[in-house]
Amino acid sequence: MTRDDFTPIRSFLFTPANHPRRVEKVFEVGADAVILDLEDAVAISEKPAARQCVVDAFSARPNSGTRHYVRVNSIDTPYCAEDIKVTVGPWLDGVVLPKVESRACLNQLENLLAAAETAQGMAVGSLDLMPIIETAAGVEGARKIATADSRIKRMAFGGGDYTLDLHYEWNADESVLAYARAKLSHAARLGNLEPPIDTVVLQIKDDARFLQSAQHGKQFGFGGKLCIHPAQIPLTHQVFTPSDEEIAHARAVVAAFEAAEAEGSASIQLDGYFIDYPIVYKSQRILALADALVS
Repeated sequence: MTRDDFTPIRSFLFTPANHPRRVEKVFEVGADAVILDLEDAVAISEKPAARQCVVDAFSARPNSGTRHYVRVNSIDTPYCAEDIKVTVGPWLDGVVLPKVESRACLNQLENLLAAAETAQGMAVGSLDLMPIIETAAGVEGARKIATADSRIKRMAFGGGDYTLDLHYEWNADESVLAYARAKLSHAARLGNLEPPIDTVVLQIKDDARFLQSAQHGKQFGFGGKLCIHPAQIPLTHQVFTPSDEEIAHARAVVAAFEAAEAEGSASIQLDGYFIDYPIVYKSQRILALADALVS
């Protein structure tokens, strides 16, 4: 797989697996992917019952129009193995693994997934695995995680636990997240993964802050956002979907360059901008993304 050969997922919407009303509504808000959560949002006493809620909710909606993910508990907890054993099945598209810090974490989860897929009569490797990088150790190990021989297609970034781990102050300018975002985008490129998915924004009623955060993620090459409220879905799609203006400009760049190239030139000016191969390739990527989102 190359970075330009994928089906984009812009929005991943979390909801607690054991809240029936929230689960019912989460499929109706237009998210590209739904993540039913078994980790932070579910009390320890509720975790066993919540696993069956995941199975019931997803198996009842085989054609929901959104991808089905479950966030299991981290690999170092006593809950993870049973989370996988119970929730894996043909109703699922992928598993989200929190607090990944090493290739060893991936290897352990891969083994659990393979056993569960086999038990369900599924081909090993059927399900996606998306690790969330949310600690200093995870950020520093991102390159090894991204280049591991594993099934992962993309990584996600968790800013809440990351800033907690480092005693950072997470302000609206998000300058403290720049290093981690850069490390994840570099790691994803080295591993030939899809663009990473950016962190949640905790201020669910602050649209301006959410849009600013999403723009920061986009600047660092991220392809989408983790969301915790339905109102964040259209904001995410606004940022991570090429605008009509971007598409028009990209088409103009490609057309002008192709005409110039046919005449033997590989660098031109268009509306005051210098255009050469890197700019053309970027424009082609924008057009490919736009086509993938409407196909």
